[in-house]
Amino acid sequence: MSPAISLLVVAAVVLPAIVGAASVLMLRHRLDASRLVSLGACLALVGIAAALVVHAAGGTTESYALGNWRAPFGIVLVLDRLSAMMLLLTAVLATAVMTYAVATGMDRKGWHFHPLFQFQLLGLNGAFLTGDLFNLFVFFEVLLIASYGLLLHGQGAARLKAGVQYVVINLVGSTLFLVGVGLLYGVTGTLNMADLAVKVAAAPPGDQGLIAASALILTVVFGLKAAVAPLHFWLPGAYSVTTGAVAALFAIMTKVGAYAIIRTSTLIFGEDAGAAAFVVGPWLLPAALATMVIGFVGLFAARGVRAMAAWSIIGSMGVLLSAIAVFRVEAMGAALYYVPHSTLAGAAMFLIADLIARRRGEHGDSLTLAPPFRQSGVLSGLFFLAAIAIVGLPPLSGFIGKLLILDGVRAAPEAAWIWGTILITTLIGVLAFARAGSLLFWKSSEIEGEIPVRALRGHVAGVAAAAGLLAALAGLTVLAGPVTAYTDAAAAQLFAPQGYIDAVLGPDAGGRR
Repeated sequence: MSPAISLLVVAAVVLPAIVGAASVLMLRHRLDASRLVSLGACLALVGIAAALVVHAAGGTTESYALGNWRAPFGIVLVLDRLSAMMLLLTAVLATAVMTYAVATGMDRKGWHFHPLFQFQLLGLNGAFLTGDLFNLFVFFEVLLIASYGLLLHGQGAARLKAGVQYVVINLVGSTLFLVGVGLLYGVTGTLNMADLAVKVAAAPPGDQGLIAASALILTVVFGLKAAVAPLHFWLPGAYSVTTGAVAALFAIMTKVGAYAIIRTSTLIFGEDAGAAAFVVGPWLLPAALATMVIGFVGLFAARGVRAMAAWSIIGSMGVLLSAIAVFRVEAMGAALYYVPHSTLAGAAMFLIADLIARRRGEHGDSLTLAPPFRQSGVLSGLFFLAAIAIVGLPPLSGFIGKLLILDGVRAAPEAAWIWGTILITTLIGVLAFARAGSLLFWKSSEIEGEIPVRALRGHVAGVAAAAGLLAALAGLTVLAGPVTAYTDAAAAQLFAPQGYIDAVLGPDAGGRR
């Protein structure tokens, strides 16, 4: 790895750690300075991630050994097409959310928003770059601690209740994570993912059962993070009661679970893993289909726009994981295109829900008839665009993503189930959002008067932040050709893990060719 690329890879992890610590130690009582530093850090991460994506597009997997301790004995950060893409997605989302939080004054509602935000980015970026399972656990814990603080930001009984449930559930997941990691370490003597790929492939038949068991345990943990049914129950309550900006940032949290499933299933438990080869597939696909149905049916049960956004996150995870679960290159490429789409669309809906709630007074974001409200015309347009993006209607990227997934799974034996579920849930989503939009904008417009609201802080910049996320979806649509070329190449790279192994362990460390 060249010195410049090494610096950028390390900076993606170190920058939010330094900014978060500095915000606590030096900028605690200087909100304006904290805002400036946080926004600057987010923009810097966009530049860093963009440069890494350009470098990773060449197809070379790069590794950086922290402290110059070579793998598998030291900690390594690994850059490939997938990790670079996830870094850029995180940085773009973080910039939009931070802009919204500052513009609307949401960051004023509690202490330590900016440090927690930066530590959240530290956990996200570290999880996407780490080449070691134990360090993946460590970064998951960083995510848990920071997200708990962000979830409670602004206080309130409902947030405290949801926060306690969120922490308890994730602590159970962390315990299972340690059990799965312990099983793998007991069998192989290593937790470096590249080294695990080599040793799992060479494991004797007597160890294959334990390896398969550890793969399933880890998938349960990652499925909990990804809100896969029946482990999804924590998400609607947690995401719908926190602030709009925090919920929008949390839209990428479920993708960390999906990323971990993709990484471990293709690298460690891939086609050369013996009895553990893609062992999660038969379990993951039914769970993904159930998640899809539960998520989109949940849209009808939602009583507010924020709750609808939360259920849409679950539904989109079902769509994504249904493509991942067949473990085919074509389907994986489609899934990777759908990852940024579903993340940005869900985040946009959370911001739009918050904008609506701020303008409807006591009615909030509830799906009830109420008089028209300020900027209802603009927000109705944004709601419409976000809704068609989430359900997958043209012309936005959701339509392209779902078409790619349908085409990618076509040759799979389970194609009929996936096709039927996606098409039916798309129709359900259309009906649910049409009902919500009718109540919020069309029928409400017939009521005389207007809801009085006090002066709105940063209303233009807040709307611009939500519109920016929708503009990013339009960019995914316009640039679908080069984006899908990148995601297809990333999928091919995932299913040819020898390059990852060689980059981490060296070409003479043994292989799976």
